[in-house]
Amino acid sequence: MEEVLLVKKLAEDATIPTRGSNYAAGIDLYSNTNFIIQPHDRFLVSTGIAVQIPHQCYGRIAPRSSLALKYGIDVGGGVIDEDYRGEIKVILFNHSNEIFNCRKGDRIAQLIIERISCCRISEVKELNETDRGSNGFGSTGK
Repeated sequence: MEEVLLVKKLAEDATIPTRGSNYAAGIDLYSNTNFIIQPHDRFLVSTGIAVQIPHQCYGRIAPRSSLALKYGIDVGGGVIDEDYRGEIKVILFNHSNEIFNCRKGDRIAQLIIERISCCRISEVKELNETDRGSNGFGSTGK
């Protein structure tokens, strides 16, 4: 069965998300406002839409590779829970030394729908041992 992402316009002139191709993992999100981001600053972008994420999934806001490469633009705080019904807003970071200009209707990020397992949480006194143990941060090699 094909999953469906339900989209509600919160602003009459908002742009409904689109896919760049039939098999694109990300669904393009559009700005619902004109804005600028100063160098090394951030901005919370309105999309003018709300979504209903399919059951046992969440939405991950991901950067657009073209914005990252050309303008140094990245996203932050990108988890949309299944039960969230408010406006989708995107935090954009400008990592460049140049002002970033965005116009209403520009693609700003992608929404990727991913399956999750909502497990119970249980406190224990001990965890099972593994070969790796507590070694992290590069401990497995380059």
